[in-house]
Amino acid sequence: MDESQGRRVMDADEMRRALVRIAHEIVEKNKGADKVALVGIRRRGVPIADRLAAAIQQIEGIAVPCGTLDIALYRDDLTLRAPVVGPTEIAFPMEDKAVVLVDDVFYTGRTARAALDALMDLGRPAAIQLAVLVDRGHRELPIRPDFVGKNIPTSQSECIEVKVEGVDAENSVYLMKFGVAESHV
Repeated sequence: MDESQGRRVMDADEMRRALVRIAHEIVEKNKGADKVALVGIRRRGVPIADRLAAAIQQIEGIAVPCGTLDIALYRDDLTLRAPVVGPTEIAFPMEDKAVVLVDDVFYTGRTARAALDALMDLGRPAAIQLAVLVDRGHRELPIRPDFVGKNIPTSQSECIEVKVEGVDAENSVYLMKFGVAESHV
C-alpha cells in the first residue's frame, strides 16, 4: 500500500456491515422506520445517508425520506476559511419525524452543532439523532452520536479520511498523519 494513503482501518465490506448494523439500530431505536427520515451532511454524509436509507428499506420494506444538509454558513470557523456553499435539499416535512443526521466522521462535535442549528432553521423535527460512520474522539462540545459504525481512537497528530464511492473512487477508511490528508472538524 502507498504510505501516502495512510493505514486502511475499514474496507468496503467492513463499511457495508457497519452501515447495515447502524440501519438496524435506527429501526430498533425508533420502533420501526415509518417516522424516520435521514439527512446527510454534505459532503460524504450524503452518500452514507443514501446507503442507510437503502439498508432500512431492505430491513423494513419502507422507503425512508432522505435529504441533504449544507452547513457551510453555520460553521464556527468561517473566519478561518471561505465557505463553499452547496445545496440543502429536504423535500419532506420534518415535524413528525425522527430526523437522523448522518456524517462520515465525528470529531470535536462542532460539525454536529452546526448541523443542528441548520436543521432547526428549516423546521422542528419530533427528534434529532446523529449517525456517524467513524467516531474518532476528541470532543470539544457535549454532543455524542447515537449510532456509530466504528470507534477509532486517534491522537491529535492523526486524522480519519473516509472515501465513499460517489464522491471518491473507493469505499475505505484510512487513519492518516496530519499533513497527508485534510483535517475533519
